[in-house]
Amino acid sequence: MIPAPFLLYLGRSADALGIKTSRGLAVFRPEDCVGEFRHDDCPQTLGLPRLSMAEAAAAGARTLVLGIAGPGGKLATELVEDAAAALATGMNVAAGLHERLRDQPSLASLARERGLRLFDVRDPPSDLSVGKGYPRAGRRLLTVGTDCSVGKMYATLALTRGLRERGVRADFRATGQTGILIAGGGVPVDAVVADFISGAIEELAPARDDDGWDLIEGQGSLSHPSFAGVSLGLLHGAQPEALVLCHEPGRPHMRGLPGRALPNLAECLERNLEAAKLTSPRVRAVGICLNTSAMGKEAARRLLVRTEDQLGLPCTDPIAFGVEPIINRLLCSAPSALSMIASH
Repeated sequence: MIPAPFLLYLGRSADALGIKTSRGLAVFRPEDCVGEFRHDDCPQTLGLPRLSMAEAAAAGARTLVLGIAGPGGKLATELVEDAAAALATGMNVAAGLHERLRDQPSLASLARERGLRLFDVRDPPSDLSVGKGYPRAGRRLLTVGTDCSVGKMYATLALTRGLRERGVRADFRATGQTGILIAGGGVPVDAVVADFISGAIEELAPARDDDGWDLIEGQGSLSHPSFAGVSLGLLHGAQPEALVLCHEPGRPHMRGLPGRALPNLAECLERNLEAAKLTSPRVRAVGICLNTSAMGKEAARRLLVRTEDQLGLPCTDPIAFGVEPIINRLLCSAPSALSMIASH
């Protein structure tokens, strides 16, 4: 486990989506976050106290979390310098980037000298197997998306909490750096060698016979040319009984791909259902989650109603309006675990 409390890093990020890891921790583990570190020209904030490295250490922070994500997961020079400053004040450093903290000689040396640790969250297990796709017991829900960073993790966590509030056993299965930091474990699926993606998810959410649910955090999008491979492996490995489609209205283009429009919701959902049927022939869609954070409440409500009417599925913003409608659909029409196995 990464030692808490945390100092959340924003650096100089001007991209609201680029600080999603720090934001996710601030939302879902607020009790473990003492403040945020940002440079003077950073326009972003999480609404936490702005602290220097020394102030954060004095306030009890034990780990600086480099909770930003740029293209390719690069560990920029400035991040290395700021990480070194955190180590100098006595804090550990955690990051979920593709480039590893431990591979930076200056950081590795400083951490050793001070008896501190570097946590590279995007390290997949070394003993993964290829996926088999054989039927396995248990109930599993997977969130899928029209694009990257549309709220799949938020929806999955909200659904997990909602089921628990109903007295249903439910476990969040993290597949990305933010989810892993929140949950304390998981598999960073976009760092897994392609042949082992589906197998990694089979191990992350193995067979269970307690009638509980595994809620698996989706990654990327089948509609995104850069990341569809990860999304497909997740669909096959999850062997989901249920899918929830996530979308952010108003996006001008696919993330990182100007000029490429987002897919139609119905078409995107159908593609995901068809792909999931390879390992889960009776998969079903149970709802739509829209990230309406950039919209006014009334406009958001109207859009939710229109989307629900168009697709014939419960539609909500899981943060603004809760997930009750989707959970109602999930539970009222859920076949038994035994019938799911028999159907294979």
